[in-house]
Amino acid sequence: MPAIVLRSEWAAARVRAAGREAAEGNQVRRLLAIAAVYEGQTRSEAVRAGAMDRQTLRDWVHRFNAEGPAGLVDRKASGAKAKLSPAQEAELAALIDAGPEPERDGVVRWRCVDLQKLIQDRWGFSYRRNSVGRLSKRLGFRRLSARPRHLGQDPAAIEACKKVFPTDWPRPSP
Repeated sequence: MPAIVLRSEWAAARVRAAGREAAEGNQVRRLLAIAAVYEGQTRSEAVRAGAMDRQTLRDWVHRFNAEGPAGLVDRKASGAKAKLSPAQEAELAALIDAGPEPERDGVVRWRCVDLQKLIQDRWGFSYRRNSVGRLSKRLGFRRLSARPRHLGQDPAAIEACKKVFPTDWPRPSP
């Protein structure tokens, strides 16, 4: 088995000192495993010191050789690439802000399933319903919406149906 080759400008004491200054626990654990290798311990002993397997130790040694102790910090995964371009997202935001047209869209308010169908019809991308919710939240919209009104609703008829109580009713005494 070939030996693990480490950077020559580092030594076990310097790696342990970097581990004392590190703030992240996983980085400290990786630095301790690398310090064990610098001290001449076997791979098995270094792996036990770092609580990892042999392949993982090898991967971290490569990152340490390339970037130093800063390369041993956990990185945030990049995630999936956005399906819609920024221009398409801006167009979608304008459509959501304008609201649906009942004749064209067949709905009186946007729901995630309606936006999902709109995105599929307009740009040909399929989004899951909860992904549409996250997308709309990222665009600055909230889940709450105004209660829709029926198109044939007559405000005068609503007022005529309201019950009117006399204002001079006696109040109950405490």
